[in-house]
Amino acid sequence: MSDLASIFLLSLLAMFTPTLLAAVTVMMLLPNPKKLMLGYLLGAYLTSISLGLLIVFSLHGSDSVDTAKQTLGPGEDIVIGLLALVVAFVLGTDRDARLRERRRRRREAKQAASEPSESWPERMIGRGSVRLTFVAGILLTLPGVSYLTALDRMAKLDASVAATAALVVSFCLIQQLLLEVPLLGYAFAPEKTQDRVTRFRAWLGRNGRRAGVIFAATIGALLVLRGVIALLA
Repeated sequence: MSDLASIFLLSLLAMFTPTLLAAVTVMMLLPNPKKLMLGYLLGAYLTSISLGLLIVFSLHGSDSVDTAKQTLGPGEDIVIGLLALVVAFVLGTDRDARLRERRRRRREAKQAASEPSESWPERMIGRGSVRLTFVAGILLTLPGVSYLTALDRMAKLDASVAATAALVVSFCLIQQLLLEVPLLGYAFAPEKTQDRVTRFRAWLGRNGRRAGVIFAATIGALLVLRGVIALLA
């Protein structure tokens, strides 16, 4: 497999990160998803492109890339994966029933006292705060193993400055496709996209718990498997 092909495959792998998947799902459920996703995307671009260019031009040839790979290596995948499996187990066995009942009682008490029943994230993000999601995009889009591996291969191509920069930017664009595709939908087919978002919310309202179990179990299993394979490699 050529280096360019492997870089492309790594960009697709980097797209399916638990953080991005969770962020997109949450933003789709809140009011003004277009603004929220745009803010997150701009923050993600700022982090991924600036750090990517810095690493590929300034840090290659030192121990920085290797150190970062070890820091964000298989141990992190296994820990996050196990946490996701625990979440799937709790949801699937209904062991959070008491917690949900306590939350329901508190919500009803707040409504009776005419207090806002929304949680803090819903009050802050749900109002369409582009600034807040912009900061979230910056903080949550740290380079993972796939990105660092791709940067290392980009540097070894010994391409021109312009070509290398174009590779970094292209990788970052592919990495954020889960955000870019719905935003393009809002730009070119807003009514159809909004209708799909509305139907997604309705479907999740009916099947949210089951979908949460499947999602958490799948992500957890894949992360644990990837971490174990990396440790054995």
